[in-house]
Amino acid sequence: MTSPTLLRVGRTWLPEDRAESQIRSIAFDVPGSGAGAIEVEMTYAAEPGAVLDLGLEGPRGYVGWSGGARSRVVVSEGWATPGYVPQPVEPGMWSVLIGLHRVPASGAAMELTVRAAEPSVVEEHRRISPEEPAPASASARPRAGRERGLPSVDGMQWLAGDFHSHTVHSDGSLPVGGLAALAVSRGLDFLAVTDHNTISHHAQLPSVGGRHGITLVPGQEVTRDVGHANVFGDVGLVDFRSPPETWAAQAESRGGLMSINHPLAGDCAWLLPVDRPQVAEVWHSSWAQVPTWGAPLAWWLQTSATTPIGGSDFHTEGSDGLPGSPTTWVLAEGDDILGAVRAGRTAVSAGVDGPLLLRDGDGVVALGAEGLILTGFGQRRCVLREDRVRVRAWDGPCWLEDGTRAVHALSP
Repeated sequence: MTSPTLLRVGRTWLPEDRAESQIRSIAFDVPGSGAGAIEVEMTYAAEPGAVLDLGLEGPRGYVGWSGGARSRVVVSEGWATPGYVPQPVEPGMWSVLIGLHRVPASGAAMELTVRAAEPSVVEEHRRISPEEPAPASASARPRAGRERGLPSVDGMQWLAGDFHSHTVHSDGSLPVGGLAALAVSRGLDFLAVTDHNTISHHAQLPSVGGRHGITLVPGQEVTRDVGHANVFGDVGLVDFRSPPETWAAQAESRGGLMSINHPLAGDCAWLLPVDRPQVAEVWHSSWAQVPTWGAPLAWWLQTSATTPIGGSDFHTEGSDGLPGSPTTWVLAEGDDILGAVRAGRTAVSAGVDGPLLLRDGDGVVALGAEGLILTGFGQRRCVLREDRVRVRAWDGPCWLEDGTRAVHALSP
């Protein structure tokens, strides 16, 4: 039996189309009593420089987004392609969302088809989705701070984690469980899972984190061509189509927290006004490609009231950094990761086991720091002669660097 075709359209997108609006919506009708499932297929000519993204909206609102990671997706009540929220395919007007990410001068020729799908099609999609791994034993794993001998402070502990990672729910290669297992193997206590323009992964995080013995922080990378921002917390979707200047307020009003991502980064740098953002990804894994690059510190200087965090931006092995490269340390009460960030109790290091710099009252404690240089904006440079040392320090940002001026750790 041939599944009914609900939409078939071909169009060549031109640079003028992208200039007018980056996100386009193509409507289609699900008639009668609805459908058991729908399958969306979008292909385009592989012209140099052409990149089109894919998403979906239904009568209930936003369904999901796969960006440029997939050309075929399926949605049903029982299961949906990662990146999309499972739901009944109700009758009414639906819309395919097309993101004109890059459109060359010659244009991007697109073919789009939407079909009502049989259960066998849903099962086909489910079979090719990566399987969750069986977790290793999560018992008796010490926290990273305790392993490194970091003292508790007023009952709070230093926890090690990463605030930027991706799974198959956007353009990553691992399912949520696979990412959790990798993060645990890297010695992390927590990991924010921040898939692009979707929260379809949020429902899995508590159970998967519990099975693997790691705190998985709900996140979403709100992604536009003018900049990317991570919203942390189980706060519902912050729609990337809404004005970027409202993202932080939306997050805060729902009990979440927003961070500016990789403010200096190729074609995904932050291109919007910056007025002392509360939190920013000062240390992104791309810094490792040019360790002596001073621009991230210069950007931080201009926003020095900003709480710094770090993110690997992990997608797949061999791309970006592995989870914990860099590592963000938070001084947390229990597992209140976001509360620690709100209070500014963070530090960032190149890795879990590398040199570390932590605030301690009117001073800083440096670990693994023998031979490194302690300095800050406009401050003297002090060579440290012990592996673990506490020194008096100034108010404001400081960091550890080596003789080449490559940064190994920083602290607000």
